[in-house]
Amino acid sequence: MAAKVSIPFEKMADILINSTQSVFKETYDYYLWTLSLSDNRTKGWPLVDSPAPTVFYTLMYLFIVWIGPKLMKNRRPFQLTWLLVPYNLAMAALNAYIAIRLLTASFRLRYSYICEPCRQKYDPDELQIADAVWWYYFSKLLEFCDTFFFILRKKEEQLTFLHVYHHSTMFSFWWIGIKWVPSGSTFLPAMVNSGIHVLMYTYYGLSVFGPAVSKYLWWKKYLTIMQLIQFTCALLLGINGIRTGCEFPLWMHYVLIIYMISFIILFGNFYMKAYIAKGSKCMEVRYGQCLDDEETIAKRKLKSN
Repeated sequence: MAAKVSIPFEKMADILINSTQSVFKETYDYYLWTLSLSDNRTKGWPLVDSPAPTVFYTLMYLFIVWIGPKLMKNRRPFQLTWLLVPYNLAMAALNAYIAIRLLTASFRLRYSYICEPCRQKYDPDELQIADAVWWYYFSKLLEFCDTFFFILRKKEEQLTFLHVYHHSTMFSFWWIGIKWVPSGSTFLPAMVNSGIHVLMYTYYGLSVFGPAVSKYLWWKKYLTIMQLIQFTCALLLGINGIRTGCEFPLWMHYVLIIYMISFIILFGNFYMKAYIAKGSKCMEVRYGQCLDDEETIAKRKLKSN
């Protein structure tokens, strides 16, 4: 019978350390290689060169989501009406600016809505698109304030998985966009989403004034429908890109498809609960929760007492 060979602990530790170092080195080398493929036009732009700021702000966001409700537990909710109106209307204006810049430049460049390769051109209109995509990426950082306002107003019911997932991932994914593909087909989802956000933030800003104004915001229900249509179109765009061999990073097509499927499932589930299960009386279209049906209002009054 063969003798069992034992490996000294020190040697096993050396093997483990060397293997770990090798993995880290290969990962870092791969990261440096991907950087060589990034778009030269956006080098040096704020928050773009390194993933560190995006990762840091995202982790800070998630930490505040975790600690915020705990800190507010025994405190009275802030009203923040004086801040919510200008914030929401300013976000509507920013999204309108982004959508118009993307629309006008893509129209002049005769961009395809089906497949538009990303070319590193320094044409003024191409740079206008890249600039608008950067502002779109930056707007996702500003949108973290949506969550912070919920926490300060003690509306924990709005801190759904859908809400936190949407806000935390969009900022990170669009860093990839502005870093590697700040033009080409990237313009389309940014333009459409910004257009929808104009309506969404206008609604949020006006709804702050209460029922006297909310009853005129008849289009609130259709915002979620528009978002679902947007996600479906983006899904089809990714599938078509793979099918036709669109000159765009292949892995981005796959990521887009998976990401859009997750949104369709989550937003579709919200729509079913908020509008179909509870009828058409729901006045709130924020992520994953109907906030002014009779049941929710009764719970909120009980909680405040």
